[in-house]
Amino acid sequence: MGAVQKIGKYEIKRLIGEGATSMVYLAWDPFAQREVALKQLHPEMLRDKDRGRLYRHLLMNEASLAGKLHHPHIAAIYDASVLDDEAYVVMEYAPGGTLEAFTTPDRLLPFERLVEIIFKCTRALDYAFHHGITHRDIKPANILLVDPEGQDIKLSDFGAAFHTASDTTQVAGVGSPAYMSPQQIREMPVDQRTDIYSLGVVMYQLLTGRLPFEGETNYSLLYRIANELPPLPSEVRPDVPVALDTIVQRAMEKEIEHRYQDWSEFSHDLAQAFRNRSLMADRLAIPETERFQTLRELHFFREFSDVEIWEIISFSKWDRVQPGTLIMKEGETGDHFCFLAEGEARVKKRGKLLNLLSAGD
Repeated sequence: MGAVQKIGKYEIKRLIGEGATSMVYLAWDPFAQREVALKQLHPEMLRDKDRGRLYRHLLMNEASLAGKLHHPHIAAIYDASVLDDEAYVVMEYAPGGTLEAFTTPDRLLPFERLVEIIFKCTRALDYAFHHGITHRDIKPANILLVDPEGQDIKLSDFGAAFHTASDTTQVAGVGSPAYMSPQQIREMPVDQRTDIYSLGVVMYQLLTGRLPFEGETNYSLLYRIANELPPLPSEVRPDVPVALDTIVQRAMEKEIEHRYQDWSEFSHDLAQAFRNRSLMADRLAIPETERFQTLRELHFFREFSDVEIWEIISFSKWDRVQPGTLIMKEGETGDHFCFLAEGEARVKKRGKLLNLLSAGD
């Protein structure tokens, strides 16, 4: 048997991804006794005087910013090392790969699963924004799937992120051209609305299997993003529901004042699309998008954070019942706490109506 390859204290199992600037390995943390993802900068990047300085900065940025974000849909950062000859960051491992796998016409996701994934992205990015962080590099490769068949996601790669509390200048030239907003291209100051545009591009690509803008060179691509209108998703794929056409179109508005102004607006429209009966394949299954929006709108949960609401969703059981169904009887034993999310329930004793419960009770 050969010696175990190590980077720092981490035992390398296999290469799971590679890009222009870095390699990502599945590794084993012998101290925490868990699998992790380790992203290491290419050695030639570190040797390049100018680019090496930039990419070290981006790696440190990722470690310092993402490590402060504790959200169920943001990949946790565990460790980092940035030296002259070696630089890596260690993060939570998501076995399902990235959304890049579902950006071709032959591997498109069902609409319900797609909307739920994008909804979770909006909530994670809203959480980051309220911690003063704009991601600036939203693309399918930076959205990880916890399970290849599920819709649970982890946002990753906050290297290009801008922190409003500490950054006085925004580093230009970072981000992926195809997903950049017109404001990024013009090197204007950016806020969450640039991430909203980029997530709109991701949604467009997941719906259609193609990017809204393509060009033979970066210059022609950026010119088209800044000056042209893309076809609607339904013009590329006729079965795309009108509601999703409308959401993508608004997220990708060129003029910033016409775009969604915050993540709550984006989330709201996604949830409404989910409630549209024509979009739902099975009304008995209650998607997490609808559960989240339902709890967020109830008075009882008004003071709960997004993270706490996601925790409730993860361990709660939801049912739809037909009118006239007996839900529980006095004297029955139980170990649970119930609330009515939608509709009405009658409380009766010996046939006499004692109370009428409504949503939130």
